[in-house]
Amino acid sequence: MSTAPENTPVSAPRHVPIAIVGGGLGGLTLARALHVNGVPSAVFDLETDRHARTQGGMLDMHEESGQAALRAMELYDGFRALVHPGGQATRVLDKHAAVHLQISDEDSGGGRPEIDRGALRDLILDALPQGTVHWNAKATAVRTLDDGRHEVTLANGGTFTADVLVGADGAWSRVRTLVSDVRPSYAGVSTVEIDLSDADIRHPESAKVVGPGMLFALGDGRGFLAHREADGSLHVYASVRTGRSWLDGIDFTDTAAAKRAVLEQFPDWHSGLRNLVADADGALVPRPIVALPAGHRWRHVPGVTLLGDAAHVMSPYAGEGANNAMLDAAELAKALIARPGDPEAALIAYEEEMFPRAEAAAAISAAGLETCFAKDAPRALVAQFTADPWEAG
Repeated sequence: MSTAPENTPVSAPRHVPIAIVGGGLGGLTLARALHVNGVPSAVFDLETDRHARTQGGMLDMHEESGQAALRAMELYDGFRALVHPGGQATRVLDKHAAVHLQISDEDSGGGRPEIDRGALRDLILDALPQGTVHWNAKATAVRTLDDGRHEVTLANGGTFTADVLVGADGAWSRVRTLVSDVRPSYAGVSTVEIDLSDADIRHPESAKVVGPGMLFALGDGRGFLAHREADGSLHVYASVRTGRSWLDGIDFTDTAAAKRAVLEQFPDWHSGLRNLVADADGALVPRPIVALPAGHRWRHVPGVTLLGDAAHVMSPYAGEGANNAMLDAAELAKALIARPGDPEAALIAYEEEMFPRAEAAAAISAAGLETCFAKDAPRALVAQFTADPWEAG
């Protein structure tokens, strides 16, 4: 294994047989799954380098999707070494902090171990050959050339062409415009991301409320979803079912004012839950939840396809997003490897299998949003967890 470089410049013009736009978990999974089978590819990512930004919180890896992709990448053992001990413990509270359900890590069944998103990304990056990932390569335009190849224009002035172009470039995908004019729409919930560092020492009350793993505190179309990270910090999502304009009206450059605006949505909630916002370390980050329509499909365009959020961005309330992106990538790699002389047949076979699977996952995610933000929450979530601890997320 060799570590991916900090910054590989993109020269223009150039041609790549398999180009992957987007260096998130889906794009990197595809590159690695192809590599272990001797198929080269190139990844183009908008970030200036691998350390340009933090990578979010914890992910639960589903056995049938994320873990299957890790096996396809031959990185499963490395993943197991990075799993967060105790991370599958779950607490479900109401707005008064009354405990409605508590599941220990031991009682969870162990089927969805938690891993830090950044650690997982590093695991895959470090397993790619040097030069696979091209940083500072933001795609600003795409077009199909007369010879059937696809050209991508980059913000740094470069261009490249590809025989196979894979859009792994997220919810607002540029590559998607080659196959579909559908764009994500607001899903009715807005979230604010919050971090509390060194929680056991600096924020003991919040650490106690969240517990050793994941917290759901729900009621009145609002909620705090939080988890303890491997470094002892707490990653919190303060979520409100409201109009899209709510976040637009908050000045997130003024952290104190942003805290007040978020806390106005939780006026009669328990102080231990409100403190998840009041005691936040650092800036608050707005995240409106968007989704493509469940069942989003496109008529196949030769030489181009999508995976992950570019293909089927969905609400995060069932933990399906990253897992499905990684499974998309593993399945696309498998299709390409099985048809070395016919990439077009591989893309068609991949899409035919991916569409119904993604539709089912999107439906589960949409139902998860309704469960979490129902007026009688957390009643439905408790019932779901009681039936199957891992159907709920």
